[in-house]
Amino acid sequence: MFTYTDRIQPTDSGIATYLENLLASKYQIPTFQRDVVWEKENVKKLWDSIYKFYPLGSILIWKTSTKLESHREIGGIKLADNFSSNEYQYILDGQQRTTALLMSIHGGKIADKENFDPTLYIDLTIEFTDTTDDISYKKRFLFWDEIDDKGGQLNLNIERYKRYKQRLIVKLKDIKSDYDTIEDRLLEIENKEDKNLYKKQLKRVRQIFDNYRISFIELRGIEVAEVCQIFERINQAGKPLYIFDIVVAKTFRSEDKKNNIPGFYLRELINNFRESIASSQYASVDDWTLLQMLAVVVKLEFPDAGIQNITDKYLNNLKTEHIEAVWSDFKTAIAKTFNFFDNCLHIKGPKLIPYRYLYLTITAYFYRNIKPNYIFLEKYFWYYCFHNEDLLSNTTHLWQHIEFLNQQKTTNTYSFNQFKIDINNLKKSFYSSRGRLSRAILSLYANHEPKDWAKPHQYVLSDVYYLLTDKPNLHHIFPVNFIKQSGIASQIESDSLMNIAYLSQITNLKISDKNPLDYLKEYDQPGLEEVLRSHLIPTIILEWSRADVLPEHALTIFIEERVSLLLETLRLKLDGIEFNVFDMANPTDNIGGSLLRKS
Repeated sequence: MFTYTDRIQPTDSGIATYLENLLASKYQIPTFQRDVVWEKENVKKLWDSIYKFYPLGSILIWKTSTKLESHREIGGIKLADNFSSNEYQYILDGQQRTTALLMSIHGGKIADKENFDPTLYIDLTIEFTDTTDDISYKKRFLFWDEIDDKGGQLNLNIERYKRYKQRLIVKLKDIKSDYDTIEDRLLEIENKEDKNLYKKQLKRVRQIFDNYRISFIELRGIEVAEVCQIFERINQAGKPLYIFDIVVAKTFRSEDKKNNIPGFYLRELINNFRESIASSQYASVDDWTLLQMLAVVVKLEFPDAGIQNITDKYLNNLKTEHIEAVWSDFKTAIAKTFNFFDNCLHIKGPKLIPYRYLYLTITAYFYRNIKPNYIFLEKYFWYYCFHNEDLLSNTTHLWQHIEFLNQQKTTNTYSFNQFKIDINNLKKSFYSSRGRLSRAILSLYANHEPKDWAKPHQYVLSDVYYLLTDKPNLHHIFPVNFIKQSGIASQIESDSLMNIAYLSQITNLKISDKNPLDYLKEYDQPGLEEVLRSHLIPTIILEWSRADVLPEHALTIFIEERVSLLLETLRLKLDGIEFNVFDMANPTDNIGGSLLRKS
């Protein structure tokens, strides 16, 4: 057991020792670390900071017995394959700096820069003035493409190449490994002033290798979930460390052709699956959600696998053999889940799914389910999305839902409790909200496949991808500016989702801030009633347009009518379920909070 002072400890190491330990595999760089971004200017600045003995910022090291897949080489530089310890030392933050230091000295290859040599040289003739000098490093530190004159063809490099031949421009690595030879060469210089300057520069670099210390923060005895938190707070690049990255690295398996054991790489499996559904908006569902969906399926298949929940602590228990066992059927279940949202419910993307946990529960339902009941599943979706109580907001709810769905899957029977819905909540679900009920309302509008007012034969959402905040595709039926000018409603009513419809961008722009009586006349042709019904818009507004009269409190009346249409639609979708409607905005109409209507 580690004490609090043991768990997180600062330490340091010399550059040379650190790199030697890295080459000897005493440190590991997990495969989830991002690819090296090699910018010459940044590498030079890094070495300029070291040259001035500035601190670089601490490198975060996680010491653990957990085995993660690690890089076998860095930039083409092979790392030793002789790890023989029970404790791994993973570089969680500092890979970019580490790689820059290693390749500056030992060379290597940069991806997408095959002809570039990352070995760094120093020009001993560039005088160091003081620590505030922020320009000379560009000339002091050089790469080979800044030295090679291509046989005298590059005029800019001719003088540098001469200094290179005179051993006045030398590799950092040579100063580290062959200092005496370089120094002896400088002793042959006749000009005493130049000789002293060059020797001073050479000695300064030698002191870097002898005395410069790299800072570390070592984490020991810390579990994965906490490591992810620490990483996110310390990481200088601003990129969080996700549990998905940890699981990918832990479950990786190299191919063993000799024993006929295939390789395993979860990230590749996920990416391949995404490519297979690339035409679907649901291909953008994030890695964390997919990992939780996977964990739910593993728990169903292997109850003793240690996946008691979907938090990082338990996701860390996912094992390669369990993922392999469920993967084929899991892919099928995910595809059916996304197809259910997309083609059965007509919700054309993940932005409007009211509960994120629905991905998990419905995938669990489709997993190895040869006869899914889509009528039941649609009832399940609308029941929980619109129920007045928030019944899928935590992991306790999650497992209760999965048990409920599995009961239907195994027995082909189900029973829903009483459905409750508050009229006032419907009225107060706003256009700007990302809450569960707001998403549910917009999903219900989408489910009815609304048609374009200007082109009644076309579906608005078939070729218009919508976002909850994508205002050009969501239109106020009573435009906000019109409402302000006419004073027919409050701000609350104008922003209610009962005053919103999906429209194509062109139609939306054409309508702009017009009086609904006027713009509806432009679209009043045979079939407009059907178009309005596809939006769950009461046709009473069309009657007003034809009579050219907008009654007092028109928006209030319109909202009441639309709420009634929405409730009628939900009643049909929840046929057979006890359906209760109440209005908490008018408690005097409710006896002791009882329900107004029951069907």
